[in-house]
Amino acid sequence: MTEAAVHGHCDERFAAVREVFVNNLKGGLDVGASFAATVEGEMVVDLWGGFADAARTRPWARDTIVNVYSTTKTMTALTALLLADRGVLDLHAPVARYWPEFAASGKEGVKVSHLLSHAAGLSGWDTPLRAEELYDWSRICALLAAQKPWWTPGEKVGYHALSQGFLVGEVIRRASGKTVGTVFREEIAGPLGADFHIGLAAEHDARVGELIPPTTGLGKGQDPQSIAGRTLNNPVLTALEPRTRAWRAAEIPAAGGFGHARSVAEVQTVLANRGVSKDKRIMSEAGTRRALEPQIEGVDMVLGLPIKHGMGYGLPGEAMPLPSPNTCFWGGWGGSLVIADLDRRICCAYVMNKMGEGTTGDLRAFQLIMPVYQALAART
Repeated sequence: MTEAAVHGHCDERFAAVREVFVNNLKGGLDVGASFAATVEGEMVVDLWGGFADAARTRPWARDTIVNVYSTTKTMTALTALLLADRGVLDLHAPVARYWPEFAASGKEGVKVSHLLSHAAGLSGWDTPLRAEELYDWSRICALLAAQKPWWTPGEKVGYHALSQGFLVGEVIRRASGKTVGTVFREEIAGPLGADFHIGLAAEHDARVGELIPPTTGLGKGQDPQSIAGRTLNNPVLTALEPRTRAWRAAEIPAAGGFGHARSVAEVQTVLANRGVSKDKRIMSEAGTRRALEPQIEGVDMVLGLPIKHGMGYGLPGEAMPLPSPNTCFWGGWGGSLVIADLDRRICCAYVMNKMGEGTTGDLRAFQLIMPVYQALAART
C-alpha cells in the first residue's frame, strides 16, 4: 500500500487548504495527518489522510488518534479556565491555597497564574527521573511541591515542558476533587463529543497512530547543567513512550493527550467562538477571554525564543506573528498545533504522526492555516 489517500470534507472556498494537505502527503512532509478548521463554530475543513504507521500499511482513518504532546497543554489550560469561570478556581490565588504542601521551599507566593504561564521556576525536577516514573502522579507532584524554584517565580519565563501539566493538574484536583483528565472528559470533551483524551482507555488502542520519532532527540545538545538541559533531559523521552499502554493510561496533562485535528478544533473552538462549540455553551465569553490576559514576556530560558504568555496559552509576538492580535495558540513536540482567533472566531488544528524537529509545532501547520485566512480575506 503506497498511495496516500485523503478523505474528509473541505468547503469549496478552502480548496487551497486541501491542495496543501494533499501535497504535504505526496511530497513526504507528512506520512499521516489530519487538519481541521472552524469559523464561527462551523467545521469548514475536516481532512485526514495518509498512513497511521511508518511502514505505511495502516491507512489513517477518520477516527485515528495520536499523542499530540504539548498541544495537550491547551486542553489542561482550558480546563483550568473553565473552573475559574465557574468560581471553583482563582487564577491569581497562591497555589498553596489549594495545595498547602506546595508552600515549601519558599513557594508560598507562587500563584496559579505563574503555573499557567511557565513562570513558576519549576520547569523540571531536581531528582533524576526515568520516563516511567511520570506515571506515579502522587510522587511526581510531591517532588515539585517540595522543590525550591530554579528562578524567582514571576520574574522569568522557562518552558515547563512536562511539569506544567502536573502542577496545574494537581491544583485542579485539589480545587475540584477530580483529576484533570476526569474534569476535562466530564465537562468539556464529553458534552462536545470530542474524541480527545487525557488518560486513554485501552479500548481505544487499536486506532492509535504510530508516532515516527524525529531524527534529533528532545534536549539533545543542551548543556546538562543549564535550565534547558535540566528541563528537557529529565526524564529523557524518545517519542516511543506513546506506543506503550502505561503512557497512554497515565494522565500526563502537559504532553500525554491523544486526539486528532477534529477533536482538538472542537474543544478549542470554545475559545475561538465565545464559549460555544457544536452549539453547546461550555463557558462564558468573559471566561474565554481570560486566555488572552498577558502574564509574562521574554526570552524563554528553555526554548531560547522570545515568548509572550497569556493564561495557559502563547500569545502573538516576535517569535509567533499571527493575523489577529487576540489570538492564542500552542503546539506540541513534533509538529501538532492549534490556534484560536477570538477576533475572527477561527480555530485551526493540525495533528500528524511524522514528527519534525520543533518543540512546539512547525511550519507544516502554518502552510495549512494561512490558506484559511487567505480564503476568508478574499471573501470580505
